[in-house]
Amino acid sequence: MNSVNKTLYIPLYGKSYVSKKGLFLDDKKAEEIWEAEGFSLKGKSKSKWLAYYMGVRSAVFDEWVKQQMSNASDAVVIHIGCGMDSRVIRVGDRDHKWYDVDFPEVIEERKRYYAETDNYKMIAGDARDCGWLTAIPEKKSAIVVMEGVSMYLTTDEMRTLTDSLCTHFESIMLLVDAYTSFAAKMSKRRNPINDVGVTEVYGIDNPRSYQSEKLAFVKEHTMIPQKYIDKLKGFERFIFAKLYAGGFSKKLYRLFEYKKN
Repeated sequence: MNSVNKTLYIPLYGKSYVSKKGLFLDDKKAEEIWEAEGFSLKGKSKSKWLAYYMGVRSAVFDEWVKQQMSNASDAVVIHIGCGMDSRVIRVGDRDHKWYDVDFPEVIEERKRYYAETDNYKMIAGDARDCGWLTAIPEKKSAIVVMEGVSMYLTTDEMRTLTDSLCTHFESIMLLVDAYTSFAAKMSKRRNPINDVGVTEVYGIDNPRSYQSEKLAFVKEHTMIPQKYIDKLKGFERFIFAKLYAGGFSKKLYRLFEYKKN
C-alpha cells in the first residue's frame, strides 16, 4: 500500500482500542482485523488520546448515518474512503443498499474480511476520479460519508467529487470532516499520519468552499460531543477534553454537513 492507504491503520487501531475498552464503539471487526494484521504503529499514531478521538469521531458519524437512514428509506449509503471500517456492520444496512469505496489495493485487502451481499457491495475507485459511480445503478437519493478523507484532496478535487455525486443523484446528504488550513500547515511535521509517511494534506476555513450551485452547506456539527467525553473518568476525561474538544481543537478539525435537494 502507498503511504495514504496506510493511514487506514490509524483509525483501525483506534477503533480496535476503544472497542476492547468498552468505550464509544462496539467494533469486534476492528479488533479482529487489527489482531490479524499485526501492523506496527509508532509514535503519536498509537497514542491512546488519538485512539479515543478516532473512536468518538466514528461514533458521531455512525449516529448521523443512522438518523439519515431513518429519514430516507429509499437512499443508498456510500462510504467513500472506507478503509477497513466496519460501519456497515455497526449501523446495519436495514434494507438500504450500501457501497463502500476505496482504492483497489484497499478493497482487495478488505475482501479478506468482508463479504458482499445483495445489499452490500465494495467498489474499487479513487475519490478523485469518479468513474466508479457507474457501478451504482441507483440514482435517486444517497447518504454519503467521508470520514478522514477530505484532507487528502484539494478543494478542486473535492468540488469535482461533489459535482459528480450531484450529477448522479437527485438528492444527497453528505457528512465530511475537514482540516483547517492551519491544521494542514501543522500536519507537515506534527501529525500522526507522518508516522506512515504522509506529509501533504489540505484544509479549508470556510465550509462553503465545498459548496456548489447544487450542493449547499447545511450546518457544522460538534466533532466531540460532551456525552462521549463524559464516558471517560477523572484525569483522562480532563486531558482528552483539553486535547480534542477545546477551543484549540476547533482551529484544527471541523465537521460539516451538506445537502442537495
